[in-house]
Amino acid sequence: MLEYLEEKYPAVPLLPEVASDRAWVRSLALQISCEIHPLNNLRVLQYLERELQLTSKQKQAWIAHWIALGFAALETELSTEGRSGTCCFGDTPTIVDCCLVPQVFNARRFGIPMDAYPTVARIAQHLQSLEAFRVAAPGVQPDAE
Repeated sequence: MLEYLEEKYPAVPLLPEVASDRAWVRSLALQISCEIHPLNNLRVLQYLERELQLTSKQKQAWIAHWIALGFAALETELSTEGRSGTCCFGDTPTIVDCCLVPQVFNARRFGIPMDAYPTVARIAQHLQSLEAFRVAAPGVQPDAE
């Protein structure tokens, strides 16, 4: 979907101009969307409860483990590469920022402390102050509980 938006609305690019930067941004976006996010989807969590019969405490530990591994790798990449600014890449949101914000929301939803990931937390806080991210937040959607 993000690649579609990139092609459909080129006036608001979600990828950097330089190929090596685009590859880096895509790699981080895929790291979040393939390594962290799928493991805390509702379908997976229901499987843990229904099929594997994990207790709530065990499920919480499982979620925390995978988010921590993913965020630790992401924190290292964002804090050492020298490409991050107010956003994951420089000061303009890219596809990796679009992937990061919902994952930070999930982490907070599951009570995962963000202290060990200061760069991730700083970037997410900035992004959540931007209009596009504010209006897309789960809590402001018409079907929000």
